This record gives sequence, structure tokens and C-alpha cells, in this order.
Amino acid sequence: MPARSTGSVKKRFLLRVDPQVYDLLEQWAADELRSVNGQIEFLLADALRRSGRHPRSRRPPTAPPDRDEDEDEDSEP
Repeated sequence: MPARSTGSVKKRFLLRVDPQVYDLLEQWAADELRSVNGQIEFLLADALRRSGRHPRSRRPPTAPPDRDEDEDEDSEP
């Protein structure tokens, strides 16, 4: 098989997964028209971006400030 012309070589590694998890990933990937490998890559890249660890990531989302449930939004402090 010829090398890809993009210049990037993907790292290969063995991943052991529970059969039920694999079946769910396979179904999810099919729903999004991806291969299982493509779905795993997508999920990992998304997790890296969200955590701020991906080189092209935005800042990780910040949690909304805690609010007292009994506090009325329209009331003045």
C-alpha cells in the first residue's frame, strides 16, 4: 500500500476493548458515517481539545458560577 501524500504517518497500536463497548462504538460510528477507528480518533481529539491539551485547542470551557436555587434572577442583592 503506498504511503499517504499528506506527509503524516499515523501511529499504530493495539487497543483492547470490552466487546460491549466495541459494539456500542461501532453503532455510534455507523450513525455518524465513520469507521470505528475514525470515531475513536474523533472522540480522542475532541477530548484533547476540551481539556486544552490539543495544540489547536481553544481554552477549556469554564463551569458556570454556582447559584443558589432559591435565588431569584430578577432580584437585586
